[in-house]
Amino acid sequence: MVQKLGPAEPAKRRGRGRPRGYDPEVALGQATATFWNQGFAGASLDDLSAATGMNRPSLYGAFGDKQALFHAAMDAYIAQSRAAMTQAFRAGGTLRQTLERIYHAALGRYLSGDVGGRGCFMISAGLGQAVVDPAVRAVVADGLHELDRGFEQLLARAEAKGELPPGADAAAMARVASGMLNALSVRARAGETRAQLDATIKATLDLICGPQASE
Repeated sequence: MVQKLGPAEPAKRRGRGRPRGYDPEVALGQATATFWNQGFAGASLDDLSAATGMNRPSLYGAFGDKQALFHAAMDAYIAQSRAAMTQAFRAGGTLRQTLERIYHAALGRYLSGDVGGRGCFMISAGLGQAVVDPAVRAVVADGLHELDRGFEQLLARAEAKGELPPGADAAAMARVASGMLNALSVRARAGETRAQLDATIKATLDLICGPQASE
């Protein structure tokens, strides 16, 4: 289970700034979008204030400092992403259908930016901050390991059902399947089109599952 970051620095003063006339979830979503697009270092307090419609004292009173706000954004994203991935993993079907569903569910998030594809928040925004924030680094590592375990279990079940090509290494294919999510994130943020990303998904499915019979 991926650990939660929690606040980096608890908010100690709540009496200053704007009274609570905002929706915390909406404000956090707006802050998350700003971090997602600009990264932790690139998102200034003025940017976050403009995105949320809250002045600096109100932001601090609601979420703590900038690092605490980023931690809250990371926690919220991971919770939402875990729910979507769990549903995609458990929906049933063949290995190829399951992998295709997982990748396309991920692309739905990776291509959702209002300024173009922005990839996975954990990869796009989290990795940069992970270098200097041990708590973020631990959460990113845990998130990657959780995905690895999910794919390992999926491929082990597929191997038991005889769904893998002859001689395929289920553990190695699980690493390929998991790593492809990160590759799609990077490629989406780099501006690849949906058609290009779909072609990458198809090539990955053919590698892991073997070409479809009609091809």
